[in-house]
Amino acid sequence: MQVERGIDVPVDEVPLKKVRGDVCPEENSPQAPQVVPPASHHPRQEKTQAPVASLLANKYILINPIEGCPLHKCLDVVNDQEYVCRVISRGCTPLMSAHFRLDGHPRINPLHEVVLGNENMYLVFPSSYGDLHTHVRLKKRLRESEAKRLFRQVAETVKECHEQGVVLRDLKLRKFVFSNPQRTELKLENLEDAVVLEDGEDDILQDKRGCPAYVSPEILKSHARYSGRAADMWSLGVILYTMLVGRYPFNDAEHANLFMKISRGHFLVPECLSSKSKCLIRSLLRKEPSERLTASDVLIHPWLTTEERCYHSSSQDQIVPDV
Repeated sequence: MQVERGIDVPVDEVPLKKVRGDVCPEENSPQAPQVVPPASHHPRQEKTQAPVASLLANKYILINPIEGCPLHKCLDVVNDQEYVCRVISRGCTPLMSAHFRLDGHPRINPLHEVVLGNENMYLVFPSSYGDLHTHVRLKKRLRESEAKRLFRQVAETVKECHEQGVVLRDLKLRKFVFSNPQRTELKLENLEDAVVLEDGEDDILQDKRGCPAYVSPEILKSHARYSGRAADMWSLGVILYTMLVGRYPFNDAEHANLFMKISRGHFLVPECLSSKSKCLIRSLLRKEPSERLTASDVLIHPWLTTEERCYHSSSQDQIVPDV
């Protein structure tokens, strides 16, 4: 990874469009509670109408934001290579700390280069082949064989983050992107909203982040402190459920109802799923944080270590919301 200083024009004066956070529809709702805010690492507001493209550091053409993503398309003018660029404030040290802590891990989307401006940083990443959320939504749900292969990669990523003292906090399907055109290899796209623990053993947090559909019951309690790793494991359970079932385990258009369902912890698992997959889902979506499996436990669970045939009923297909 390279850190580039100096640019062709004052980088923070380049009128880029505002980068939107990756949020759920619930987060755009006027009823959205403040206890679960969306990602907050946004650059400052635009000053003028954004151009079609801007030159960055005499090297990259920064193109308009990708629709539905907090990223810009980015083209290396030297080798004609495509990248994506995330614009963040230079004061966003937790994000950079997390990236440096996990630099080089094969399941973490690597930082190709960092361009420093007067007020903002421009993080250049390799481009991807779509995200896991869109993949599940287009397929309605995944067969257990495919879900098993992809979910193992997700769990391996979470395990590495937790072992390195990084809590993800906003763990969800959309955070994982495909690194090959066959869409068989996943990487964690970014570490936005992740926190680096000062003490690797003490993961107790108080500030609350995340997409409403993925938050754990303890996060919804007022002024509650919670285990960051255990909260990530709940989100991992939501990911697995959604991959296999095609809808969220807790879903409601109204925030009050959604959070009530999450707080109760009651959900239904379709009978068409294999017994081992149902066991793993229930072992992650436990209301009591201390009863949830760890990422290491997940990787040795029988569902991931044994083969089991499962027949799906197309009559129960659901569509994952576009969030």
